[in-house]
Amino acid sequence: MVITGAKSEESSKLAAQKYSRIINKLGFNTRFADFKIQNIVSSCDINFNVRLEGLAFAHNAYCSYEPELFPGLIYRMVDPKIVLLIFVSGKVVLTGAKLRDDIYKAFDNIYTVLRQYRKP
Repeated sequence: MVITGAKSEESSKLAAQKYSRIINKLGFNTRFADFKIQNIVSSCDINFNVRLEGLAFAHNAYCSYEPELFPGLIYRMVDPKIVLLIFVSGKVVLTGAKLRDDIYKAFDNIYTVLRQYRKP
């Protein structure tokens, strides 16, 4: 079962348990077991515009930026292993985490970098 839209790990587990009970009530034999988080997605706004071309050039080992195909820069962070979508507007999407702390660590790492590429 895949749960989307939950605001926390706890609420996603509660939703999965609830749907397991609903499926049981419909006559299917289910049991709730082995719950695990596979992917945490988060987004934020850093409140300044970003020079994506400069970032892509300086961090080319981690970045993919082809604005004619997709408006965001794709940044593949190694530690933690998180993928970030960074937009000129300062909007950032972080995905691929299994732990909330990995999201926080990735944001702390990238924010320091993004400040260097702040548009005047």
